[in-house]
Amino acid sequence: MFSGRKRRTVQMKKIGFIGVGVMGRSMVRNLMKNGYLVSIYTRRKAKVEDIIAEGAVWCDTIGKCAKDADVVITMVGYPKDVEEVYFGEGAILDSVKSGAYVIDMTTTSPKLSKRIYEKAKEKGVYAIDAPVSGGDVGAQKGTLSIMVGGDKEAVDACMDVLKCMGTSIVYEGGAGAGQHTKMANQIALGGAIAGVCEAIAYGKAVGLDVQTMLDAIDKGAAGSWQMSNMAPRMLKGDMDPGFFVKHYVKDMKIADEEARDAGVNMDVQKVVLGMYQELENEGMGDLGTQALIKHYIK
Repeated sequence: MFSGRKRRTVQMKKIGFIGVGVMGRSMVRNLMKNGYLVSIYTRRKAKVEDIIAEGAVWCDTIGKCAKDADVVITMVGYPKDVEEVYFGEGAILDSVKSGAYVIDMTTTSPKLSKRIYEKAKEKGVYAIDAPVSGGDVGAQKGTLSIMVGGDKEAVDACMDVLKCMGTSIVYEGGAGAGQHTKMANQIALGGAIAGVCEAIAYGKAVGLDVQTMLDAIDKGAAGSWQMSNMAPRMLKGDMDPGFFVKHYVKDMKIADEEARDAGVNMDVQKVVLGMYQELENEGMGDLGTQALIKHYIK
């Protein structure tokens, strides 16, 4: 990573984790189960009392969380949050020790990931972008798919840490490549979940027993993770978030911007983004992505 400088071996024992939300709390638990000492930072301590009781050390500032960590992991909401936790005064890159690793697992702008990489490099810190897919269930089970960008040497050094949280860990290329891959994931997901919603809406409209219909088509060529995992939630009216509508809208907006920059036209993605924006505008941003069924069945 650094020209003319041999990377020293880092004993990775201490992890700082910033952003302990729906997915982050399970990721912290899996790291602790694997023997890592995990410090956490959240804006409100009351929301993570259960994680603290299980052994996580709460820090009241980002700087304290990052200062002594061998690895700092971030899993926050929006690009503006990533900016704040990495570039603000007393934030990660102002506090982390030389030779440490920073892993941004937020889905954010590839351009921002490249900025983090370059700034980290100036400070002797190794940065990788590693967004995930798999939602709350994958985070709980430690079976997330992790798409990784950055220097291969740095990714290899962090592999044991990543394996605590995911089972599919794929190196995609240089800084920002993990985020670009996550954009492709979100684009593909949009068409899949919309297709499931339309199949359910159609089955209901023509008088089928929807569960029986899904049992038939889920095992064939139409089957997908969305059909197996999200359709049951839709039928039960379970709209609890494994992944928030508002965060998916954020992701799709980034994908739309990156596609325009690349000169790619994505008609399906634009339609699905429009439907999710309607849900968000109607006050459903804190529901799970399966709430797209509400666009079809009122």
